[in-house]
Amino acid sequence: MADTVDAATRSRIMASIRGKDTKPEMVLRKSLHARGFRYRLHGKGLPGKPDMVFRRFNAVCFVHGCFWHHHEGCRFATTPATRPDYWLSKFEGNQARDKAATRSLQESGWRVAVVWECDLKGDGATTTAERVARWLESDQTTFHSDDGFAPSEEASVVETSS
Repeated sequence: MADTVDAATRSRIMASIRGKDTKPEMVLRKSLHARGFRYRLHGKGLPGKPDMVFRRFNAVCFVHGCFWHHHEGCRFATTPATRPDYWLSKFEGNQARDKAATRSLQESGWRVAVVWECDLKGDGATTTAERVARWLESDQTTFHSDDGFAPSEEASVVETSS
Protein backbone atom coordinates (compact mmCIF):
# COMPACT_ATOMS: atom_id res chain seq x y z
CA MET A 1 0.00 0.00 0.00
CA ALA A 2 1.41 3.38 -0.99
CA ASP A 3 1.79 6.23 1.45
CA THR A 4 -0.98 8.82 1.24
CA VAL A 5 1.38 11.82 1.51
CA ASP A 6 4.64 12.78 -0.16
CA ALA A 7 8.02 12.08 1.46
CA ALA A 8 8.55 15.67 2.67
CA THR A 9 5.14 15.78 4.38
CA ARG A 10 5.68 12.36 5.98
CA SER A 11 9.08 13.51 7.25
CA ARG A 12 7.54 16.64 8.79
CA ILE A 13 4.77 14.58 10.44
CA MET A 14 7.20 12.06 11.90
CA ALA A 15 9.57 14.81 13.10
CA SER A 16 6.73 16.42 15.06
CA ILE A 17 6.20 13.31 17.22
CA ARG A 18 7.54 14.12 20.67
CA GLY A 19 9.72 11.85 22.75
CA LYS A 20 9.55 13.96 25.90
CA ASP A 21 6.71 15.58 27.80
CA THR A 22 4.06 13.41 26.15
CA LYS A 23 0.49 13.55 27.42
CA PRO A 24 0.69 10.19 29.28
CA GLU A 25 3.98 11.25 30.87
CA MET A 26 2.52 14.58 31.98
CA VAL A 27 -0.55 12.87 33.47
CA LEU A 28 1.62 10.60 35.63
CA ARG A 29 4.06 13.37 36.55
CA LYS A 30 1.29 15.70 37.72
CA SER A 31 -0.39 12.97 39.71
CA LEU A 32 2.80 11.87 41.47
CA HIS A 33 3.82 15.48 42.13
CA ALA A 34 0.41 16.14 43.71
CA ARG A 35 1.10 13.17 46.02
CA GLY A 36 4.36 14.78 47.16
CA PHE A 37 6.85 12.85 45.05
CA ARG A 38 9.76 14.81 43.60
CA TYR A 39 11.83 13.67 40.67
CA ARG A 40 14.27 14.66 37.96
CA LEU A 41 13.28 14.45 34.32
CA HIS A 42 14.87 12.47 31.50
CA GLY A 43 17.99 11.18 33.29
CA LYS A 44 20.62 11.90 30.68
CA GLY A 45 23.36 9.99 32.46
CA LEU A 46 21.27 6.82 32.83
CA PRO A 47 20.66 4.03 30.31
CA GLY A 48 17.48 4.63 28.31
CA LYS A 49 17.05 8.18 29.66
CA PRO A 50 14.20 7.34 32.07
CA ASP A 51 11.25 9.74 32.00
CA MET A 52 11.41 10.23 35.77
CA VAL A 53 14.28 9.65 38.19
CA PHE A 54 13.42 9.33 41.89
CA ARG A 55 16.86 9.50 43.51
CA ARG A 56 15.43 9.41 47.03
CA PHE A 57 13.90 6.02 46.25
CA ASN A 58 16.72 4.82 43.98
CA ALA A 59 14.07 4.31 41.32
CA VAL A 60 13.34 5.30 37.73
CA CYS A 61 10.13 5.29 35.72
CA PHE A 62 9.57 4.86 32.00
CA VAL A 63 6.23 5.88 30.47
CA HIS A 64 5.93 3.81 27.31
CA GLY A 65 3.63 4.67 24.44
CA CYS A 66 1.65 1.56 23.48
CA PHE A 67 2.19 2.10 19.74
CA TRP A 68 5.93 2.88 19.75
CA HIS A 69 6.88 0.21 22.28
CA HIS A 70 4.29 -2.25 20.89
CA HIS A 71 2.46 -3.10 24.11
CA GLU A 72 1.49 -6.74 23.73
CA GLY A 73 -2.26 -7.31 23.74
CA CYS A 74 -3.10 -3.60 23.74
CA ARG A 75 -5.60 -2.19 21.26
CA PHE A 76 -3.32 0.81 20.70
CA ALA A 77 -0.37 -1.36 19.64
CA THR A 78 -1.31 -1.68 16.00
CA THR A 79 1.03 -2.32 13.09
CA PRO A 80 0.51 0.07 10.16
CA ALA A 81 -0.54 -1.61 6.92
CA THR A 82 2.06 0.39 5.01
CA ARG A 83 5.50 -1.26 5.13
CA PRO A 84 4.70 -3.76 7.91
CA ASP A 85 8.19 -5.30 7.72
CA TYR A 86 9.75 -1.92 8.51
CA TRP A 87 7.39 -1.33 11.43
CA LEU A 88 7.82 -4.79 12.94
CA SER A 89 11.58 -4.35 12.78
CA LYS A 90 11.23 -0.89 14.36
CA PHE A 91 9.05 -2.24 17.19
CA GLU A 92 11.41 -5.16 17.85
CA GLY A 93 14.35 -2.75 18.01
CA ASN A 94 12.49 -0.51 20.47
CA GLN A 95 11.62 -3.48 22.68
CA ALA A 96 15.20 -4.79 22.61
CA ARG A 97 16.50 -1.34 23.57
CA ASP A 98 13.95 -1.14 26.42
CA LYS A 99 15.04 -4.53 27.80
CA ALA A 100 18.73 -3.62 27.56
CA ALA A 101 18.15 -0.31 29.37
CA THR A 102 16.11 -2.00 32.10
CA ARG A 103 18.74 -4.71 32.58
CA SER A 104 21.55 -2.15 32.73
CA LEU A 105 19.69 -0.01 35.27
CA GLN A 106 18.91 -3.01 37.47
CA GLU A 107 22.52 -4.17 37.34
CA SER A 108 23.49 -0.68 38.52
CA GLY A 109 21.18 -1.02 41.51
CA TRP A 110 18.21 1.03 40.24
CA ARG A 111 14.61 -0.01 40.75
CA VAL A 112 12.66 0.20 37.47
CA ALA A 113 9.00 0.96 36.77
CA VAL A 114 7.34 0.70 33.37
CA VAL A 115 3.99 2.43 32.96
CA TRP A 116 2.02 1.95 29.75
CA GLU A 117 0.12 4.76 28.04
CA CYS A 118 -3.16 2.79 28.04
CA ASP A 119 -3.03 2.49 31.84
CA LEU A 120 -3.03 6.29 32.11
CA LYS A 121 -6.16 6.88 30.03
CA GLY A 122 -9.35 8.04 31.73
CA ASP A 123 -9.97 6.86 35.26
CA GLY A 124 -7.00 4.50 35.05
CA ALA A 125 -4.60 7.39 35.61
CA THR A 126 -5.51 7.78 39.29
CA THR A 127 -5.30 4.05 39.96
CA THR A 128 -1.99 3.71 38.15
CA ALA A 129 -0.49 6.71 39.97
CA GLU A 130 -1.57 5.22 43.31
CA ARG A 131 0.07 1.92 42.40
CA VAL A 132 3.31 3.65 41.35
CA ALA A 133 3.31 5.68 44.58
CA ARG A 134 2.92 2.50 46.65
CA TRP A 135 5.69 0.83 44.63
CA LEU A 136 8.05 3.77 45.21
CA GLU A 137 7.59 3.45 48.97
CA SER A 138 8.05 -0.33 48.89
CA ASP A 139 11.26 -2.31 48.57
CA GLN A 140 10.18 -4.07 45.38
CA THR A 141 12.67 -3.84 42.50
CA THR A 142 10.31 -3.67 39.50
CA PHE A 143 6.85 -2.44 38.63
CA HIS A 144 4.81 -2.96 35.46
CA SER A 145 1.50 -1.15 35.18
CA ASP A 146 -0.03 -3.88 33.03
CA ASP A 147 0.24 -6.67 35.60
CA GLY A 148 -3.52 -6.46 36.08
CA PHE A 149 -3.65 -6.28 39.86
CA ALA A 150 -6.22 -4.19 41.69
CA PRO A 151 -4.76 -1.11 43.41
CA SER A 152 -5.69 -2.42 46.86
CA GLU A 153 -3.82 -5.68 46.41
CA GLU A 154 -0.36 -5.88 47.88
CA ALA A 155 0.70 -7.98 44.89
CA SER A 156 0.46 -4.98 42.56
CA VAL A 157 4.21 -4.68 42.76
CA VAL A 158 6.24 -7.40 41.17
CA GLU A 159 9.61 -8.71 42.30
CA THR A 160 11.83 -10.14 39.59
CA SER A 161 15.24 -11.64 39.87
CA SER A 162 17.98 -10.84 37.39
